Amino acid sequence: MPIAFILLNSDLGSDQEIIIKIKEILSVEKGLKYEVQGVYGIYDIVVKIESQSPDHLRSVITNKIRKIDKVQSTLTMMVIEEQENL
Repeated sequence: MPIAFILLNSDLGSDQEIIIKIKEILSVEKGLKYEVQGVYGIYDIVVKIESQSPDHLRSVITNKIRKIDKVQSTLTMMVIEEQENL
């Protein structure tokens, strides 16, 4: 199952608003499992998304999450599926 971790930087003080928006977006997407957490450090928010389709996963990240207002930048890390069961 394709998995991605997305690290987000947000405008100062907007992390709760963005977390709510991400949850709204992902809750209506079919076939996704997700976790969203605010974090301390270089990044403000961490999102883990699992999907049945790598194309669907990429589409959600590119066309929905990255386009949320007040998101400054993102770093997406796709899990290497062949190494999941090592």
